[in-house]
Amino acid sequence: MLSAHPRTEQVPRSHFSLELGHLYMEALVGGVASLRRHFKTIKPWADFIQAQAGPKRRVSTCFLVDEYFSQIVPPKTLVPELVEASTAEGLTIDYLARESACASADGFSPAELVLARIVPDPPPGTNGIRPPPHESGWLTNAQGMARTAALNDEAFDATGSDWVPPKQNGVRGHGICLDVQLWDDHRGRRRWSCAYLSAVWQLLRLGVLRYEGKALIDQQSSQGADYPDHWEDMPSILRLNLHAQPFCAFQTVTVLETRFAEVEAAVRMILSQVTVDPAVAAQIVGQAESQGVTLPTDIVRRVSHVFSNGL
Repeated sequence: MLSAHPRTEQVPRSHFSLELGHLYMEALVGGVASLRRHFKTIKPWADFIQAQAGPKRRVSTCFLVDEYFSQIVPPKTLVPELVEASTAEGLTIDYLARESACASADGFSPAELVLARIVPDPPPGTNGIRPPPHESGWLTNAQGMARTAALNDEAFDATGSDWVPPKQNGVRGHGICLDVQLWDDHRGRRRWSCAYLSAVWQLLRLGVLRYEGKALIDQQSSQGADYPDHWEDMPSILRLNLHAQPFCAFQTVTVLETRFAEVEAAVRMILSQVTVDPAVAAQIVGQAESQGVTLPTDIVRRVSHVFSNGL
């Protein structure tokens, strides 16, 4: 008897996926000298992470190019510059990825797949008046009473005021309330936010997404330095190092400048409300146990960030 459910494909995994850069296109126009400054800044942290992982742990590195919002520098110029700059600073980029591939790749949309797996954290005592994120484009970790009090007479009666502070869901002590925009309409098309695409990127690196049971995104190996003029002609993920460990990993580490801290706080909030297919989750736990790896149950705790402006 054939199962109605497609087989869940298993992917090879490193222990850690170390991201060496996630920059806006505007930060990539300075050529090799500018890129060398970037890699020089993060080199001590990359070395520390590699040392902490130890020689028995597999670590792959990656670099994400933001060509979703702008495409100022063509790949035939940027890719050789990235390779030259990172090599000069003693770092190796194993995988180069396009951010637009988090929105659409290989005939489907990873972003849409993730949106379908978001289960909004319901604020205690709410009546569901806030529209779901696939309709509103917004996700929150709190009861935004300042926006809904006009529709809730009890809130006015209880305070005697037009303003009621938001209340974080599951708060411990004092609240930290976030409202994150996932997408907007731009020229008649859905345009995903930077924070949301970054959350999708983390899930791709963790290897938890499947499309009809198949793993997302195909990786192609570099055949040399002859890169195309247009980013859409580039693979979603390009393997630059033929000896690299697997792209997907049990855990991710991302080294960023402190100016990205706000975006990454939003990323972590989004990830906290994404459900993983139980079959995939069980598969990953089985892989980890077979390799002596203890994984946090919570996806967010498998994602680490290092913020620095240099030493």
